[in-house]
Amino acid sequence: MADRARQIMAAARELLDAEGPDALSMRRIAEHVGIRAPSLYKHFPDKAAVEAGLQAQGMTRLAEDMEAVEARTGADVSLLVLARAYRRHALTSPHLYRITHSRPLARTALPEGLEDRAAMPLARAVHGDIDIARSFWAFAHGMVVLELDGRFPPGADLDAAWRTGCEAFARMIRNKPRKDTA
Repeated sequence: MADRARQIMAAARELLDAEGPDALSMRRIAEHVGIRAPSLYKHFPDKAAVEAGLQAQGMTRLAEDMEAVEARTGADVSLLVLARAYRRHALTSPHLYRITHSRPLARTALPEGLEDRAAMPLARAVHGDIDIARSFWAFAHGMVVLELDGRFPPGADLDAAWRTGCEAFARMIRNKPRKDTA
């Protein structure tokens, strides 16, 4: 990526983090970089391409966060440990989380293998059972979005809710025969 394209992506990320996705207009991004909006189109064909770049950043960060947890805890990382890292990932940069995980994913614009890389720690934790992995991701994503939207009642023990959900999935994994042995 050329220097100007990196500056544009950095400006888009700063605007996203500070003001949310509504701040991502080509005009606002250009102003932030200090150029005229038409100059952006030399580097990105449209706003969707900028958002795709932000999704790639979000997926890369998720992959790095999950891999870091796995590296610290070993191959038998628990679902609760992964869930805590996922929650922290989302709450640290909520606007980046939403643009990455709550909108259609620009898969064709992602670096090859990035989506799989981000999913692998969870896939390993559930012994490769894609149905459990998808269900667990839906649980974690739902919990995060509800928390970001302030939908839990005041005083709700979210740590207990996460723990309960993770324990339920862990029981499911323990009680289900592995696909490679069944």
